[in-house]
Amino acid sequence: MPMKIGSEMPPFDGATEWFNATGARAAAEVKGQPTLVHFWSVGCDVCKESLPRVAAWRDQRKADGLRVVAVHMPREEADRDVEEVRGAVATCNITEPCAVDNEHKLRDAFKNDQGLVPAYYLFDGEGKLRCFAAGERGLDMLTSALERVLRAG
Repeated sequence: MPMKIGSEMPPFDGATEWFNATGARAAAEVKGQPTLVHFWSVGCDVCKESLPRVAAWRDQRKADGLRVVAVHMPREEADRDVEEVRGAVATCNITEPCAVDNEHKLRDAFKNDQGLVPAYYLFDGEGKLRCFAAGERGLDMLTSALERVLRAG
C-alpha cells in the first residue's frame, strides 16, 4: 500500500552507502524543513532527464527552505554498481545527500512497493507527506504542491 498523505517522513536508515553526506547529516538537514525525497536509478533514462529540474529546484528554492535528498534505488542487478552510481552522482549534478538503497530498505520504508523511479515524495516542514508523484510527469504534478508547502513555511 502506498504511503498516505499526512504520513511521517521515514528515517533514512538502511542505506548501503551515502554520497555528499552521511545519513545522520541528511536527517539533520531536513529536520523542520520542507523536503523533496526523490528516488532515481542510474539505468533509468526518465530519471536522468528529470535530474536537472530537481537540481534547479534544489538550488533556486533552498532560500525558501526546500531541502532535497536523493535515493538511488536499483531496478536491476546492473544498477547495483556503486562506482557507476558515484559517476552518475558527479555527472548528473547530484549535490544533495544521496543514499544508495541496494537492499531496498528505503524503498520499503517509503512504501514504494512497485519500485517506481523516478518517484517524488514532498514533505512539509513538520515532516508530513503532502504530495507523491512518479514517472515522466511527476515533477509537473508536484509543482503546485511545492508552492503550497513553501508558502506554508
